Amino acid sequence: MKSNFTLIRGLGLVLLSFLVLPAFASDAKPLDEPPGQYIRMAESGDSLQVAVVRFKPRSGAQDWYVDLVSAVHVAEADYFNDLNRRFAHYDAVLYEMVAPEGTKIKPRNPNQSGDKNKSSNNNILTSIQLKMTDVLGLTYQMDGVDYSPQHFVHADFSPDEFRQSMANRGETITGMILQMWRAGLARELTAGAGSQLSMLSLLMADDKQLALKRMVAQELADAESTMIAFEGPEGSTLVAARNQKALKVLKRTMVDKEPKSVAIFYGAAHMQDFQQRLMADFDLVPVSIEWLDAWSLQ
Repeated sequence: MKSNFTLIRGLGLVLLSFLVLPAFASDAKPLDEPPGQYIRMAESGDSLQVAVVRFKPRSGAQDWYVDLVSAVHVAEADYFNDLNRRFAHYDAVLYEMVAPEGTKIKPRNPNQSGDKNKSSNNNILTSIQLKMTDVLGLTYQMDGVDYSPQHFVHADFSPDEFRQSMANRGETITGMILQMWRAGLARELTAGAGSQLSMLSLLMADDKQLALKRMVAQELADAESTMIAFEGPEGSTLVAARNQKALKVLKRTMVDKEPKSVAIFYGAAHMQDFQQRLMADFDLVPVSIEWLDAWSLQ
C-alpha cells in the first residue's frame, strides 16, 4: 500500500514539472504583492485551480500587459474550451512545446496507428500523461487546446536545443524523474500516518476514480513548493532554461508585432520563475489574479 501511494506522489510531481489550465473562472482580483502560488485546491475543496496573473509595466506609462496563464496538461474538457475562448482575445499567445520551429500542432487521434503513435509512446512523460488522462477521466492538453490560430507563437526549445541544454547541464530525463520520485518519497515519509489514511480512503471509496482524482489533485496542489526547491539556484532545463527561451521569444514578439496583450501559456511549475524574470528583466508588476477550475472534484 505504501509503495502505491509513493507512485501516486511521484506521478503527480512528474505531471506538474512539465506543465501541470480548466473552466468556470472567478472574477479577477487585484494584487497587493506577487502571488505565492499558481496552483491550489479551491477553498470549497470542489476543484483543483490554476492561476491567470496579469503583469503590467511598473511605470504605468505603457498600455500593454502580459498574462501568465498556468496550465495543467491533463484537465477537464470544459477547462480547455474556456482557454480556447480566452486565447481568441489576445494579440499573441506564446506556448510551450518542445518541437521544431514551424511545427503545427494537431489534436492526437487515439485510434491512429503508425510511426506518430509509436514516437509518442516512446516519450516517457507523454506516456505517463496519457495514462493519467485515461485513469482520471480527463482530457489531454494536445487534444483540448486549439493551436491553429495565427497569433499562436511557439516559444520553447526545439528537440536539438533541449538535448543540448540538458547535456550542458549534465541532466537526463531519467535522472530528473528519479529526483522527483525521491522528493515524493520524502514527502510521504514526512506525511506519516496521514498518507496511509488517504490510501485507505481510496481503497474504501465507492467511486475510486473520483477518490484517486482528489488524491492526485491534492498532490499537485502541494507540489509547487517542492518543484521550486527541485530547481535549485542554478535552475534546470525543464523550467529555467525553457523559460529563458520563452522570454527571448516574448522580446522578439514585442518588437515585431507590438502586441497590446500577450498570454504566456506554460505549465504551473514554470510560473514562479517567469514571475521573477518578468519583474526583474521587463520591469513588470503583477496587478491581478484569476483562478480557473482545472479539475472538478465533485
